[in-house]
Amino acid sequence: MPAELTELTEIVTALGTLPHPEPELAIAARPAELVNVEEHHWARLAATIADPAHAAPLQRAWLNGRALLEAGDGLRGRHPARVEWKGPQQPPGYDLLPADLRIDHVYLVSCKYMSKILMNASPGHVFDRSLAVRDASERTDWYEEVAPDAYAAFYDAVRQHVGCGLPARQRDLDRTHRTRIAAACKRRWPDALTEAATTFSVAVSDASAARWRGALGTPRDQEHMVWRLLRLNSAPYFVLGTSPAASLRLRIGTPWDWRQLYRFRSFEIAPRPGLQPAVDWIARVETREGRDIRAVRGHIEIRWSHGRFCGVPEAKIYLDTPHELVPGYFALR
Repeated sequence: MPAELTELTEIVTALGTLPHPEPELAIAARPAELVNVEEHHWARLAATIADPAHAAPLQRAWLNGRALLEAGDGLRGRHPARVEWKGPQQPPGYDLLPADLRIDHVYLVSCKYMSKILMNASPGHVFDRSLAVRDASERTDWYEEVAPDAYAAFYDAVRQHVGCGLPARQRDLDRTHRTRIAAACKRRWPDALTEAATTFSVAVSDASAARWRGALGTPRDQEHMVWRLLRLNSAPYFVLGTSPAASLRLRIGTPWDWRQLYRFRSFEIAPRPGLQPAVDWIARVETREGRDIRAVRGHIEIRWSHGRFCGVPEAKIYLDTPHELVPGYFALR
């Protein structure tokens, strides 16, 4: 139940900021201060909190809410009058802040439990427009746009491997065809397709990296790109969750904070070799106080949005540096 558990950890994080001594009591009370939580959420939460298999992540979520309540950077012991859960609905328009909770109309909280993904976007939004301008209607097949010959050759190799019955062009595939490809290729590309898959992947990665470099012609452009990748916005917000090492409790600063503490030095882009189209990125900044250099690393995977040859490609932006070591991310105190 990964998606359901994600929802429940967000709700329990919110409950941790309210005046109840234990999560079970908070769930039983169904406090009116917490809005947008419906009856089926409460019922699922009551059942899940009693399940030992999910007790640990929900307890961590509760403690994260408590940490925000008590933190000097946070609520300073003041129980909120209103906590809004965004829930599964899509935000209207383009939401720059990755908030799952809003407290008293001011405090924004992003719940991030065991996830290194910063955001999902279209490749064009990342590599051509630097995350600055979003076209909500964009449905471009990035593979066909940046590596048409390699893409066609790869599909031909897949078609030969799967056997007859697939259309001559990948754009004419239907659900039955994609099911046949999935059955023949399983979770990894078969050895017979490794060479073609690698050639295709390298072509997409190289072209994507080149497009991105072309869009970031000045240090100013590159610094703004780093802010957008790290989701530094004009308003500060909090990240509460867990990492592989420990609980994650951060205050995310703004570009204003960034400029007071750091000097931007470089932004490096490199295509990643392998079977999955990807581009690595490294941002380097210098601290104004100690003048030491800090590096932030991440990568972007370009993959089909709904499985092999299904849906237009999307760009998944990953943060490879631990959150707590990222310039502009501050431990909650």
